[in-house]
Amino acid sequence: MSNGSSITEFLLLAFADTRELQLLHFWLFLGIYLAALLGNGLIITAVACDHRLYTPMYFFLLNLSLLDLGSISTTLPKAMANSLWDTRAISYLGCAAQVFFFLFLMVGEYCLLTVMAYDRYVAICKPLHYGTLLGSRACVHMAAAAWGSGFLYAVLHTVNTFSIPICQGNALNQFFCEIPQILKLSCSHSYLRKAGLLLFGFSLSSGCFVFIVLSYVQIFRSVLRIPSKHGRHKAFSMCLPHMAVVSLVLITAMFAYLKPPSIFSSALDLVLAVLYSVVPPAVNPLIYSMRNKELKDTLKKLIQLFFCQQQ
Repeated sequence: MSNGSSITEFLLLAFADTRELQLLHFWLFLGIYLAALLGNGLIITAVACDHRLYTPMYFFLLNLSLLDLGSISTTLPKAMANSLWDTRAISYLGCAAQVFFFLFLMVGEYCLLTVMAYDRYVAICKPLHYGTLLGSRACVHMAAAAWGSGFLYAVLHTVNTFSIPICQGNALNQFFCEIPQILKLSCSHSYLRKAGLLLFGFSLSSGCFVFIVLSYVQIFRSVLRIPSKHGRHKAFSMCLPHMAVVSLVLITAMFAYLKPPSIFSSALDLVLAVLYSVVPPAVNPLIYSMRNKELKDTLKKLIQLFFCQQQ
């Protein structure tokens, strides 16, 4: 195999060797996938149906749920199908499509989390200017910028990744098509292009990370100046879900992509990939609704309405 054109398929990493464990993984991931569909679907429905939730925070949360649904649907169904049918194969075009959509949705989510940090900053540090700085048009523009950034990033990286010659076989050490694993199969003389891809990705993620950190530094400074204990608690409650989601995504993804080559373990790579690609879309609805009274009330009404109609 001298180049990518001679490869018609890739072989993904199997979760287990025995049939019983493969079926166990199928049912486990099916449960996680259905939970993600249900949780994010309920948030999308709640925000769309309740006019009280027509605010910037819930508008961005709706977009986050859409991105979560897309990202988990890009990787998990194929992994479940492979476990169910006892196969490892994914077509070359299918792999390219998986890389594109996964990057598009994950980078879009990361950019959206950066926008949501700005939303929290304005709400707490500049509440009198909240309506001006985060009007409906501004919110649409910021959400569109997050989706657009993910799209452009995905196009650039997908085209560059699949134009690099591959001469190390076609077996990927991951349960979905992940760029670092594909680059490991590339020819050694392509190291400059590989370094360029990683550098560009690191620059974008670092820029967003710095913006989020600076936003929360200002938020914490403002919160600590609030005289009442109730006011400080309310402000922290607004930020904790966002901080939890950002921390989960960033820590696992950065360690997965930036860990030293000397730290090599198929099991570790698999666990990290599950943590940053599967767990966040499944737990985000729980994190955001757990301490949000308005959202919980709307969800309760939707569930009660559903059961009343069934009766």
